[in-house]
Amino acid sequence: MSRLPPLTLYTRRGCHLCEQAEERLRLLDFAYTPVDVDTDPALRARYGDDVPVLAAGERVLLRGVLSRARLSELKLRLLREAGEGA
Repeated sequence: MSRLPPLTLYTRRGCHLCEQAEERLRLLDFAYTPVDVDTDPALRARYGDDVPVLAAGERVLLRGVLSRARLSELKLRLLREAGEGA
């Protein structure tokens, strides 16, 4: 069975877009690790006010509004990529 790569959701406390992103990721059964960019000066410098940012390693997959449609499309793309690498 194909598996998604480990995902990281870069967030910030009090960010309503980040809260929406987490809710939608859970609804679509994504496994991810949330990381608050404000806990690390390097992450804060890298992502600034661009949160939420969904990444696989160093590869930024999505940023900004993570709608259900965008996340569903991403999931299909990642599953296809995983299948091609198998």
